[in-house]
Amino acid sequence: MIRRLFALWHARNLEFLRDRGSLIFTLLLPLALVVGMSFVFGGPERAVFKIAVLTDDLGSVHHPFMSERFVDFIPIDDLAAATRKVARHQLDLLIDPQPGGTRYWVNTDSPKGYVAERLLLQADPGAVRQPVSGDAVRYVDWLFPGILGMNMMFSCLFGVGYVVLRYRKNGFLKRLNATPITAFEFLTAQVLSRLGLILVVTTILYVGVGFVIGFHSAGSPALLLAIATLGALSLIALGLTIAARFSSDELVGGLLNTLTWPMMLLSGVWFSLEGSPEWVRFVARLFPLTHILDAARAVTLDGAGVTAIAPHLVYLAVTTLVFLAFGAWSFKWRTD
Repeated sequence: MIRRLFALWHARNLEFLRDRGSLIFTLLLPLALVVGMSFVFGGPERAVFKIAVLTDDLGSVHHPFMSERFVDFIPIDDLAAATRKVARHQLDLLIDPQPGGTRYWVNTDSPKGYVAERLLLQADPGAVRQPVSGDAVRYVDWLFPGILGMNMMFSCLFGVGYVVLRYRKNGFLKRLNATPITAFEFLTAQVLSRLGLILVVTTILYVGVGFVIGFHSAGSPALLLAIATLGALSLIALGLTIAARFSSDELVGGLLNTLTWPMMLLSGVWFSLEGSPEWVRFVARLFPLTHILDAARAVTLDGAGVTAIAPHLVYLAVTTLVFLAFGAWSFKWRTD
């Protein structure tokens, strides 16, 4: 028994080592994630709070609160836009330091805003709180679209990627290749099948959570459905570009993880990227999930219409067509 066990163990090791793509990803993926995250979140001092200062020149502001460590002070000269970001949990606090006294705006439902307010009042006890313009949004209201988007991302990428991989490995695609079906037709059918499932699941979660705990939704449900549809199409097509050619479980899994982890961290699922370096926000805007969440939050929190989110919808539609066309072009029916 020991000899048979050793033979199987040895064979599996050789199989893995001979799969160069999987071996490379196993070695490079953790290294790439560590290096990438060190650039995004590294540095000697990470800001804990994002606080806007009502000015166009931070250098001209002299206030005792400005000496606080681990605070990212962001200049902004549009009061309406700044207070809206405070209400939407994109900023923790907004201060307006004037010679006659400091005013500040805070969302009282924000945990970080509460702590930032305490720090401000320690440095300037005479600061006067101003009401946040518009309805202050709970953190759960801001977070809920991110959770739905993250669930959609995993379902689309892994659900489609591994299904096509299984079809290729068990010979189903090889037999299907003998029929008149083209790669584009096969991939389109997979997209539509997964799309229906994702929309049903997302709708059930949306209605169920709304019934159980309730959440802020100022926009049109039909527009949210359009965002979910285009977003799911883009993510599914992206997953198909990964599974279109490869036949290794480890390699496909590594590629999918390479996509999902940066999207989960940089697309605004858990926290806003307000105040982050411009290159970080540029990378985030390349991900379909970023556009899904930005559009969904604009509709649910601000009641935005089609015109306001049109750039997001166009981006999702274009990426869907590009990913699907590339997947069809690079599609591989056989494992050999």
